[in-house]
Amino acid sequence: MLLSATTDVSAPQRWVKSLGGTGTSVPAPRRRYVTLFQRVAGVNALLVIATVAVTIVVLAPDKVSSLDVNEELGVLAAALALVAALNLYLLRRVVGPLQSLTELARRVDLTHPGQRMPDAQPTSEAGELAMTFNQMLDRLEAERRDATGRVLAGQEAERLRIAQELHDQVGQELTGVLLGLSRVQAHTVGDDARADVGEVQEAVRASLEDVRRIAIELRPEALDDLGLVSALAVLCERFGARSGLDVTQHIAEQLPELDPETELVVYRVAQEALTNVARHADAVRAELRLRSRDDRLELTVTDNGRGLAGNAVPGSGIRGMRERASLIGATLAIEHAPSGAGCVVRLDVPLEVTW
Repeated sequence: MLLSATTDVSAPQRWVKSLGGTGTSVPAPRRRYVTLFQRVAGVNALLVIATVAVTIVVLAPDKVSSLDVNEELGVLAAALALVAALNLYLLRRVVGPLQSLTELARRVDLTHPGQRMPDAQPTSEAGELAMTFNQMLDRLEAERRDATGRVLAGQEAERLRIAQELHDQVGQELTGVLLGLSRVQAHTVGDDARADVGEVQEAVRASLEDVRRIAIELRPEALDDLGLVSALAVLCERFGARSGLDVTQHIAEQLPELDPETELVVYRVAQEALTNVARHADAVRAELRLRSRDDRLELTVTDNGRGLAGNAVPGSGIRGMRERASLIGATLAIEHAPSGAGCVVRLDVPLEVTW
């Protein structure tokens, strides 16, 4: 006999996000089983009924009760209901952690670290499973953080190499072209030719400025040479001049000493937030604030644009900011502005964390 397997292609499927939090989804089969809670409760109920029935048959098969049949059945039904309720209550206490663990496993997302099973203690199999799941999340988050750190470090090294090549090679070549055009213009007799050479000079100067701007965006010299405060001030000034936005800055004068990795993350988040304002917010003003509170450093970028769409899907820029924030143990939040117009990007960095 040939055995054939059929697939119900019309059955609905639920889609769940993968543990990696990368946005890829895998199909989850529709649940077709009776839950553990229902199975154990059903088995216990059958055992109780069978036990009561056997007890009556064995111990008092011919006993004539002083109560009538209706009263006996009522007492028995009430006793069985009480036992069933107590059984369900105790089972809920036992099986509840497993159901909570299942729900957490469905919604966990490594792009939002810190989700754990609370009060996981090795007092039962469920507690052991919860502790093991928490330990697995610890390992996954650590591995993701290490992998993200290596990728971002590689990106920054490549940015630095390209910036140096643009500055040293392309910048020098364009400067040489400008000097050559100056000599040509000095020896040109016709006014029309001088005007044409002047236009070419202006185009080359604009290209040289673009090359310098790109090199600075790839790897800010001010961050390496002058520190975070000066780098953010230069960023706001140049960004406002280039984009036409009115960018104001409020940077605290006294900031705690930060390691280079944290400074780079804060700078890149500020840079990406301002870029998003210029590209997507339709804003005319933006404000950057950097201050320290107790043991935390807070960066906020606020605009007066159109705000957040309810069904907006985070793009690569927002995902990149979240990955950089998680690299130093910081949290990134994107919220509606208190004024009702625009949004706020807030980076909260715990200063006591050392990675």
